[in-house]
Amino acid sequence: MTEPVATEVGRDFIRDIIQADLDQGKYKEIVTRFPPEPNGYLHIGHAKSIALNFGIAQEFPGRCHLRFDDTNPVKEEQEYIDSIQADVRWLGFDWGKNLFFASDYFDRLYEWAEQLIRDGLAYVDDQTQEEIRLSRGTLTEPGKNSPFRDRSVDENLDLFRRMKAGEFPNGARVLRAKIDMAAGNINLRDPVLYRILHAHHPRTGTKWSIYPSYDYAHGQSDAIEGITHSICTLEFEDHRPLYDWFIEKLPVPSKPHQYEFARLNLTYTLLSKRVLTQLVRDGHVAGWDDPRMPTMAGMRRRGVPPAALREFVKRIGVAKANSVVDVGMLEFCIREELNRTAQRRMAVLKPLKVVIENYPEGQTEELEAINHPDDASAGTRKITFGRELYIEQDDFMENPPKKFFRLSPGTEVRLRYAYFVKCTGVIKNDAGEVVELRCTYDPATKGGNAPDGRKVKATMHWLPAATSTPAEIRIYNQLFANPSPDASNFAADLNPNSLEILSDARVEASVAESNSTAPMQFERQGYFVRDKDSTSGKPVFSRTIGLRDTFAKEVAKG
Repeated sequence: MTEPVATEVGRDFIRDIIQADLDQGKYKEIVTRFPPEPNGYLHIGHAKSIALNFGIAQEFPGRCHLRFDDTNPVKEEQEYIDSIQADVRWLGFDWGKNLFFASDYFDRLYEWAEQLIRDGLAYVDDQTQEEIRLSRGTLTEPGKNSPFRDRSVDENLDLFRRMKAGEFPNGARVLRAKIDMAAGNINLRDPVLYRILHAHHPRTGTKWSIYPSYDYAHGQSDAIEGITHSICTLEFEDHRPLYDWFIEKLPVPSKPHQYEFARLNLTYTLLSKRVLTQLVRDGHVAGWDDPRMPTMAGMRRRGVPPAALREFVKRIGVAKANSVVDVGMLEFCIREELNRTAQRRMAVLKPLKVVIENYPEGQTEELEAINHPDDASAGTRKITFGRELYIEQDDFMENPPKKFFRLSPGTEVRLRYAYFVKCTGVIKNDAGEVVELRCTYDPATKGGNAPDGRKVKATMHWLPAATSTPAEIRIYNQLFANPSPDASNFAADLNPNSLEILSDARVEASVAESNSTAPMQFERQGYFVRDKDSTSGKPVFSRTIGLRDTFAKEVAKG
């Protein structure tokens, strides 16, 4: 997978529409909204919508509302409301005083539903959910009128009020709009406006026994709030005629218009809320904020910078046609941002002990290491050098191939910020595994250069055995091994190597002691962040992303 070339994204069609509306004097202020349903955590697809709606409000004279479409108490929880607000703020946006809930409008929505009944535009239907589904017809066949479609206004009002009063059980009756059962758009075939739900609502408690459908509540909420541009993803395009029908038939205070754009689709990723919920419930991941999840909570825990997400959605742009974005574009944006901002540290993920035999026993010295190669203002830090060190197991081979330039018997390498060292001996355990190396160092090469001008072909990171700290390292890869995972059978496409836990790693002591959640680069390893599972006795670090894309190469090998 090649890293994509950065391109500047031009103005998109939605911004063009808004600019034209302003130029024509249609609006003095642009009002958008981000309207999540609080029935799960937000994912990266929502990041695109958040950035679009809040970005428009920043670029044009206007504001963006955060409105929770909380019309289904069976699936909604306060936990989701709290997490959504945290995610929007983390991404870098703020709704100020403009926090709303569809439940704020339940009384008015109910009054408007009665208005539809009085106008002969809605009726109470006693059919079951299955009967309604069967009678709606198909794309090629018209639907059939309900046997209850011609109830009188008085009977409909009486039944609807009794539904509201809680007289009937769940599923006994619904309120439907009376539009056209032969309409070419199935969404206009007498859609359900209210259903009976005896359930506790996070905000209204048990006040209501009936709840409005999303289609009914959504447009009217926009109208109440004075939304000028109701921006939705493409799957709502077929719902727009219904959106407009309600706006036309009801005495709403404003006339919003709906615009649709392509939702975000990523390779190696599923963004279906059903799938994400099942991943959590079935224990395939360790919660909504598992760093393998495409949720914003998961990405935040993994150390993905919000600036990288904002740059990503800017680069992919806003289009009218659906497409699939290579996850490499997201990874490129993450690496680019972290390379610029993350300070450098050293960690040894799979330690191999090294004893420098000609270094005096009991002696140590402090060496200076830079915190960022491209940012002098980041300063330097001290690393203790001594007789006993750790290097990576992969940086040593007893019988190396021709192009292996790291440490092997008789070869000389540079230790980062320190000295040239040469391997003089190998110690193995009873199983024949290398457990320790014996080396010598050249005191004249302090700082990494030889006065006689001799060169080495490898520079390796290392840590002091005495003062480095044990740590757990979690290496995360893509959750799915298939670039186009099957949502209907997603478990079959799960990557068995999506998480590798290294329990015996070592990190610089200052890294272990710090409680900072800022991502850092472990030199030659990748970008990492301190995980919330860290304890005072053993810190835990999760890999945000590698220095280069190795996952795609492994998949290609099969």
